[in-house]
Amino acid sequence: MEEVVRIPAGERELTGTLHYPSNTSGENEVSRARHPIVIICHGFIGNRIGVDRLFVKTARYLAERHHIVLRFDYAGCGESPGDYGQGGIDHLIEQTRHVIDYALGIEGVDSDRIILLGHSLGGALALLTAAGDSRVKSLILWSAVANPFKDITRIVGENRHDQLLQSGYIDYCGYSLTTRFFESLSKYQPLLQTRNFVGNVLLVHGSDDDVIPVHYCFLYQRAFWLRSRGRCDKEVIFGANHTFSSINYQNRLLDTTGSWLDADERNAE
Repeated sequence: MEEVVRIPAGERELTGTLHYPSNTSGENEVSRARHPIVIICHGFIGNRIGVDRLFVKTARYLAERHHIVLRFDYAGCGESPGDYGQGGIDHLIEQTRHVIDYALGIEGVDSDRIILLGHSLGGALALLTAAGDSRVKSLILWSAVANPFKDITRIVGENRHDQLLQSGYIDYCGYSLTTRFFESLSKYQPLLQTRNFVGNVLLVHGSDDDVIPVHYCFLYQRAFWLRSRGRCDKEVIFGANHTFSSINYQNRLLDTTGSWLDADERNAE
């Protein structure tokens, strides 16, 4: 079962879609058992559907494997009101925490099995959120940003910095990206926050990613391995691009993710 939900987040509500495990017929039946919940954090100016419906496919796949899944739109993206990035990375992290708050109130959710799955900038947001929030038990990072300012500036266009200085914002694909947004990007170094998350981590990256370099996956792995607690596993999908845009690559991505979650559950028992 799937339903559109409104998630309180400060002065606004975010729009999300909630997926119940496919072996149940509704919320009352879900409440009889406790299920892990996967919260999907989309990337830069993305939405809860994902490129080529990646997040829809992911949520339905994981629901078939007995997970509750919540995918949502950050403010100013998809169907959520607001202006994307107006409050900078701090507000995006805060929104993610509000989503966790909401998730813990869903019938049937096991509060000890909260998993954040982030793609691209959403991967960095998932890590930055988890590093300061002990409610998050596991992380799945797909094609994760490792240097927010450098990576997003490269995507937007480094030659457009003069426009930012002159007008205080950059018009990128219809989004008004302010000076405050870019300043907030420069404040955060996700690789340095790996030590503050003690749960297990899965890293997945495409070898042909031309948006976020595949070597970030190796940098993250090394940083997570330096921790005294928590396992880190890595999978590089040969030939895949940033959004895993083919049937074969998506199947590999979902199978890797689902199998890792199954193993993570068994190890926690």
